[in-house]
Formats: sequence, structure tokens, C-alpha cells
Amino acid sequence: MADSRHSGRYLAPALAVCAAATAAGSHAAELTIDRLFDAPALSGPSITGLQISPDASRVTYLRGKPDDKDRLDLWEYNLHDKTERVLVDSKVLAPTSAKLSAEEIGRRERQRTASLSGILEYSFAPSGKALLFPLDGRLYHYDLAQSSANALTEITAGTAGSVTDAGISPHGGFVAYIRDQNLHVYDLAARADKALTQDGGGAVKNGMAEFVAQEEMDRSTGYWWAPDDRHIAFARVDESPVKVTQRFEISADNVETFPQRYPAAGGPNVLIRLGVSDIHTGAVTWIDLGSDPDIYLARVSWLPDGKTLAIQRESRDQRKLDLLFADIQTGQSRVVLTETSATWIDLNDELSFLRRSKEFVWASARDGFLHLYLYDYQGHLVRRLTEGPWMVDDFHTRAIKAIDEKHRLIYFSATEKSPVERQLYRTSLDTTDPRRIERISQEPGVHGVTFARDNAFYVDNFTSVTQPPQVSMRSADGRLIAYLVENRLDANHPDAPYVSDNSVPEFGTLAAADGQLLQYRLFKPAHFDPAKRYPAIVDVYGGPSVQRVLDTWTGTTFTQILTRAGYVVFQLDNRGSAFRGTAFQAPIHGKLGAVEVEDQVRGAKWLASQPFVDPARLGVWGWSYGGYMTLMLMFKAPDVFRAGISGAPVTDWSLYDTHYTERYLERPSGNQAGYDASSVLPYANALRGKLLVIHGMADDNVLFLHSTKLFRKLQDLNKPFEVMVYPGAKHGLIRQHDGRHAYATMLRFFDANLSSDVR
Repeated sequence: MADSRHSGRYLAPALAVCAAATAAGSHAAELTIDRLFDAPALSGPSITGLQISPDASRVTYLRGKPDDKDRLDLWEYNLHDKTERVLVDSKVLAPTSAKLSAEEIGRRERQRTASLSGILEYSFAPSGKALLFPLDGRLYHYDLAQSSANALTEITAGTAGSVTDAGISPHGGFVAYIRDQNLHVYDLAARADKALTQDGGGAVKNGMAEFVAQEEMDRSTGYWWAPDDRHIAFARVDESPVKVTQRFEISADNVETFPQRYPAAGGPNVLIRLGVSDIHTGAVTWIDLGSDPDIYLARVSWLPDGKTLAIQRESRDQRKLDLLFADIQTGQSRVVLTETSATWIDLNDELSFLRRSKEFVWASARDGFLHLYLYDYQGHLVRRLTEGPWMVDDFHTRAIKAIDEKHRLIYFSATEKSPVERQLYRTSLDTTDPRRIERISQEPGVHGVTFARDNAFYVDNFTSVTQPPQVSMRSADGRLIAYLVENRLDANHPDAPYVSDNSVPEFGTLAAADGQLLQYRLFKPAHFDPAKRYPAIVDVYGGPSVQRVLDTWTGTTFTQILTRAGYVVFQLDNRGSAFRGTAFQAPIHGKLGAVEVEDQVRGAKWLASQPFVDPARLGVWGWSYGGYMTLMLMFKAPDVFRAGISGAPVTDWSLYDTHYTERYLERPSGNQAGYDASSVLPYANALRGKLLVIHGMADDNVLFLHSTKLFRKLQDLNKPFEVMVYPGAKHGLIRQHDGRHAYATMLRFFDANLSSDVR
């Protein structure tokens, strides 16, 4: 991070790469798989969890330790004296890591933070003078007005049970959290804890997000504070309708059996109720969610008056989304507006209520692209705010970055400039032409923006193919104020010894069968010689809700190991991938593994036709949906791919969860043919190439059962294949300790079957 002494000079990214390469000398150091995991992080002093304090006095963030990049501490950059410091050292506060509860372990797995330790989340008091954060199951309050020696208070000291999902109330008087599946509040002044619910336990969970909400709906909480500090809305989840299955977790030294209520496609979901508790009296008002109990509670928020709840109710088939307003005194609700789709509706968080007028901003993809609309409280459309063949989107967080009601401006992230970039834009709430918008950010790449509460400035977390994550503070019109993390690729950068051998991707497009453009990213081998023919690897994901081809920093990925080993690496976003509009996503509806395979094969054949690629030595690898795609490509296009690595693959969609699977395939009872065609098993007999399957033996997302079904099928067909399983490992094992071994195994497999020696 740039400290108060930095000069503010900016080294253009391309020049920075050259400077670092020169500093490193003509020969780069050897980049090893171990180095990808070791500290300091190759990408430089990158940060996560960035927030601007409500009083705009500081920017706070989480940052890894110099000697342990995955153990996070809480830092601040003080905007008055322009200095940074560690607010809380997680190792000092908790020298030895406590054993986490099963609920917290699962929550971290859902949030993709299982590889991290230390402080993973925090929140500000509304005054900006205090912070709240959990650490190893305990909850701490940090008073920023006190000296560092007196600032910390453990507010759950002496209580039994681990604390999860803590949040401070809007006026700062209370803290809510979950303990033993019940919702609690803690009175900061009285230093007293109170359980708002009592019946949590077993199949009943209060204030908690159910499995599919966490894993598939991007909703990690089950309670919501009212603006008045007196009321709190909470979900009561009853999992009893969901069948209990026995899930095995095979570790290195034992086998454990866990009863798990996993809502498999076509089966029952949880029963869910929404209540509003008065934290002083304990009285609960139950909200009318409609007559159909088989729905999803997608989103909950409060109107500014603190007397009305906004509820997004999604139908089981995910083709209908209702916005309800509910009176918290009576529990009565009314439908304000309804979105429908012939395929499915993607959930988003783009609901913002204005404070100076009874209006709200709503996002809809009703015309084929996600755009912003202004409504009144009766559900009447006031005006459209944005329009065009692009999407309002930020895949990291909310796309709406700020609403300046005084000047009637709205700031948002979008793909208007390019589908591989995210830029910051603004437009007027009173616009007469929704196609006219103003771009604020300028540098090509991906901008992750956080605005100050008064909209006077924002912090830009920026990255591109030539710039590792860089954090700057900018005025609302985009002018640079200061770098918080300049992250210059100079001789002192952690990547300096290696950067001269980094492969910077080339971007391009291919036409799909229906004429839509497919974006690709191509990495050439280190010391590329156009006269040689190289083996090539398709690095595939291919699933919905994800975009792989982006103008982002890739200097610290496994791809760089492969290009150094002499491989061309190719990534393509096939139809069905996210953030390109409804027409691009919809072709997968009803049948998975068809158009995705068609597009990836088209890309692979184009790749094989390049004069620098040996078409006889094409490989493919992917994880999760990418693992599924690898199997489909190896089975459906055996003449194209010589070797493939399938990581944690779905093999039979009837074994996967309701919300994800039914979104695309509907229920099995209404589309059994689609489920049969989408499974990898019917195509396994066509396997001719070399196949390696990798899976964690404690995976609670894509269950290990998926791979064992594949193993038996291939064995029955007398097909040779290889397996690498990881005892005790879950779905995200390649991001954790086992990743070192997994990547090394993958490299050996490709070397043995594709040979990195060019012809």
C-alpha cells in the first residue's frame, strides 16, 4: 500500500511491466506451484472487505499477513493524516485458532472463504466511531475513539456457544447475531444478551439462511435490522420436509457419517416464515407471504419509514418474482410489481429506496438486458433510467454504487464499454433518454467501486491484464485524489522476479451457431516462437451465473504455470454464461451440456487450426461445472481432446440441489428427458482419451457420490481412467492446502499425456 510519503506518480501499466521485467533481468526466476500459495502474495498487497466509514474519516479493509497471506487482519487508511495502520492483529488477539462450529465451517464454504483465517468480516457502527467483528466464534466491539489498548471489548464473553453472522443495528445501540440456531441481540449500553427466538435447534433455524439461499441465491443472512433500532425481521427455517441423507466424510484417519438435509432436485424444500420481532417486548408479527408455501424467500429489506418490509418472493419454478410491501404491525402484504420470464429470473440486489421521495430503483432484464427503472410506491413505472444492448452489473457486489438525491444522480457499474470490462457510469434520475449515460472510470479493465455515504468520493479497486489489484481514492467525477494501494509493478513488487515470463492474454471473439459472439482469452507460452507448434489446454467453466473471460490480472494463476511449461491456454465463455443478456443465457434452458459443448468444441477447433497449435495434443480441464464440462467434452468430442482433468464434477443432475438445478432443468417430474440428456453417464462409453478425475472426499456441495457413480460407470464399461481423491477435503480444495498437490498432479498428468516438448 502507498503510504503518506508516496509521490503520487503513476507508472502506466504497460511501462510498469517493462520496468519490472528489466529489473528482474533477462531471465525470470522459476515460478513454482508452491510460490502461488506462499507469502507474500504474488499479486502484491491486495485487500478485501473494503469499506468507507460512515463519517468518511477512514477506509478500512482486510489484508493478509506478510508471512501468512491467508490470515487476515483489520487495517485502516486514515483520510485525515493519510497513514495506514493495523487496527486489529488477528494473531495477537487469537494466537491459536479455535475450532469452528459446523455451521460456521459450512457458512465459510458457501462464501468461498474456507481457505482463509483471522478476521473475515466486520461492520461499522452508524456513527463511524466503532467496529464490530467476529473472530474464531467470538464477537468483538472496537471503539475507534479509544486508544488501541482500551478499544477492544469482547461482547460475548462468558456465553456458551459459537457466534456467527453478527450485525450492528442502524443506530448503533445493539448487535444481533446467531447462536445455537437462535437469533440474539446484545444491548451495548447495558451489556446484556437477549434471545429473541427460543425454538431454534434440530431442523429449526432462526435468523439463518438455508443451504440453497447461501449456496445459490447469494443470501448469506436470515435477519434484517429495521431503521428504528427497535425491530428486526428474521426468517424461521424449518428443514424437516427435506429428506435426511447420510453423507460420508472420509478423512485420512477416520470416516464420519453426517446426517444432512440436502434438498435434491425435485424434492421438497424447507418451510420458511418471515417474522418481525420487537426487541424490547419480544412480540413477533408474522408476515403474510402468500398461500403457496413452496416459495423462495429471495430478498428482504426495509423501506425508509421503518414500518414496511420489502420482500422479494420467488416462485419454485423461478419464472416469477414478486415484490411485496408488508405492514409490520398487521403482517399484511401487497404485491407492488411482478417480474416474469419464459426461462428463469436471475436474482439481484439492485433495489434502492429514495429518501426524499416515495420512489425506488428496481433492476429488470425484461427487455433482454438487466437495466434500471424508477418506480413509485404503488408499483407504477415513473421512468426507465438505462437502456441498451449491455447490462447494469458488478459481479462482485451491487451494481448501484450511489444515489445522489440532492443532484438527482445515480452511479452504477455496467458492461456498456465492453462485456469483458466493468466501468463506472452515472445518469440522472430525471433522464429523458435512458440510452444517454456518462462513463466516469476510464482505464480499461475491471473497476470495483465503493462510494462514501455523502457521495463526495469513491474508492476504486481496479485491475486489468497488465495491472494487479490497485486501490485509489477518486472524486465523484473520477479524478484521482490518492492511491491507497498503488501496487506498482516495479523491482520491489513480489511478482518482479517472475513477471517477464508472464503470459498476457489476447482477447477475441468467435461466432456461435446462432450468430452470437463468444468472448475468448488466449495465453501463449513463455518465450513464444510462432514457428513452433505447441500443445494446448482448454481451461473451461462454461456454467451459468459465471463469467471467466475478463480484463483482469492473471499473473498469479495456475495458467502461468502451464504457459511456462510450454502450453497454450484457451478460455471461452460459451452461451449459457452470465452477464451477456437473456438471449445469450437462455439456450441452456431444459438441457445442460448441449450448446455449452457445441460452443467449446467450436472454440477448440478454432484453437487447433492456429498455426502455432498442434491439433493432436489438445487437453481440457475444469472444476465444478467446469469438471462437468470436461467430462462432456471428453465423452461427446473424443476426437478433439486427447486428455482431460475433471475436478469435483456434477455427473447426475438429479443429485444436485433444487434452486440451482431446477432453474435450468425444471423439476425431474416434468423434464426427465432433459435430466437424462444432461447427465454425463449416458455418454461415457465414447471415452477414448486419457481422463483424470479429482474430488474431495468430504465435499458437501457437489457430493463425492457424483464421482463414485462415474467411477462405477467407467469400470462397468471397462474404460481406463485415473483418480486423485483428497481425504477430508471439500469443494474448494484447490484454493486450500490441497491445491498445491492437486495442481502438481494436474501438471504431471498433462505432461505425461500431451508432452510439453514442442514439435
